[in-house]
Amino acid sequence: MADQSFCCDRRAILSAAGVVATGAALTGCSNAQRASDAASYNRRVQHTPTGPIASTADVPVGGGVIVESAEVVVTQPSEGEFKAFSSICPHQGCPVTQIDDGVIICTCHNSRFDIATGDVVSGPARKGLATRTITVDGEDVSLG
Repeated sequence: MADQSFCCDRRAILSAAGVVATGAALTGCSNAQRASDAASYNRRVQHTPTGPIASTADVPVGGGVIVESAEVVVTQPSEGEFKAFSSICPHQGCPVTQIDDGVIICTCHNSRFDIATGDVVSGPARKGLATRTITVDGEDVSLG
């Protein structure tokens, strides 16, 4: 009779197959999220509005306004000085939702950014908000 010794029993083989299937499923989920993020980013880039996005009268000194349609935060750190930043938090892509006490706040994970520079005041975000170029013509604030 031939020697029929096996390295693994049936239970070990099924357990290993389960681990491999779980790993493959989790990997597929993470790639789907990245693809979704990339598609969302592409939609944002393609829908940049033209013309005025805000009025200087709407932007308080020491604060700012979130222009959702343009995904921009326009701030006025000191009187007559206007700055603009992306309203998309670099941490995980959530939109910022508040401006309070000289900081722009992403309420998804409580990252905070300086209204004058867009730099991180507190994280988890590691990078500041991207700077956006604006022009002020009279009372009109426009991108570009």
